[in-house]
Amino acid sequence: MISVEQAQRQICEAFRPLPAEQVGLADALGRVLAEDVTARVSHPPFAVSAMDGYAVRGTDVTKVPVRLRLVGTAPAGGRYEGRVGPGEAVRILTGGPLPDGADSIVIQENARRDGDGVELTALAEPGRHIRAKGQDFEQGKTLLRAGARLTARDIGLAASANRPWLKLRRRPRVAILSTGDELSMPGDPLGPAGIVGSNGLALSAFVRACGGEPTDLGIARDNTGMLADMLAGAAGADLLITTGGASVGDHDLVQDALAAQGMKLAFWKIAMRPGKPVMFGQLGGTPVLGLPGNPVSALVTALIFVKPAFAVMEGREATDDTESAILGADLKANDLRQDYLRARLERNADGKLVATPMERQDSAMMAFLAMADGLVIRPPHAPPAKAGDVVTVLPFRRDLQGI
Repeated sequence: MISVEQAQRQICEAFRPLPAEQVGLADALGRVLAEDVTARVSHPPFAVSAMDGYAVRGTDVTKVPVRLRLVGTAPAGGRYEGRVGPGEAVRILTGGPLPDGADSIVIQENARRDGDGVELTALAEPGRHIRAKGQDFEQGKTLLRAGARLTARDIGLAASANRPWLKLRRRPRVAILSTGDELSMPGDPLGPAGIVGSNGLALSAFVRACGGEPTDLGIARDNTGMLADMLAGAAGADLLITTGGASVGDHDLVQDALAAQGMKLAFWKIAMRPGKPVMFGQLGGTPVLGLPGNPVSALVTALIFVKPAFAVMEGREATDDTESAILGADLKANDLRQDYLRARLERNADGKLVATPMERQDSAMMAFLAMADGLVIRPPHAPPAKAGDVVTVLPFRRDLQGI
């Protein structure tokens, strides 16, 4: 068996950044930038008013009250084309361009309209309530860096910078093949010894949540010929994931079917729990990751190995999402395998994160995985741990970037 770190390294080394494609802003959310984004315009492109009020010359409002002659209006989307002269004022609305000659805004709460004039009751402060040209950013400034996954805030920033199209990494294409005579799709009739297969749907959802494009090839029966036929559906994929048939046994045919098609096996056992029978190899130019058939093992190993591979394909740094937490229950000494224990994560009265492992850790029990908030990671040969000890946890994110 190899370690989790060795497996992650070998898997990530098999991938390269995917090519870039041009994508409209409306479809860019959650995608990863392939190049830096610079501003095509300054923002704001000219000085504008931050408030509704009156644009004036500060030298005209050194004593109050003072009455100025109203000579025009500067609404948002329009402008006063003249120049503000001595003793003059321009009615201005929020976002309206600052007229030439004006250097101050007196807000409307401190003014009273009087026919063709306006009486101001507060002193003008040059620059007050004015957003200067380029105050947010200047033309040519780098606003977003390559490798960033775009948020709604980023989309708004790129739009303000007049960038309707962006160069983004192509989404990773992942083919997923479940195997096993015992499996049926949800809603299909179950055989006398059958179970409902969840891996294809769960892994497709995981891939989609991580920014990829999944193709669920369905369920292959334990038949070498059928496996070979269905594996043909993985053509063009950046990664092929199989579930089940990765260990050694009379009915585990995935390795044999892949080997018959020329797969070069890199490894097939990892010192981890759940997830020991994980297989990795290359089939032509396509990396193949064989995950265990138990649904908890399949999702946990996807989180540990598929997510870092996506980081490589998307040209970004893999993030370390682990945190420290206080253990909420005693744990026995660990053996030679790295443990990933499903756990509840809660804040105590002091605001510290407390991780309490679930009472059952069976790798076929999806209900406990769904109820868990994260994983407690225990290194190989970890000594017994007491409640109150500090442990490393990998929280689950309740959004579209985790399980």
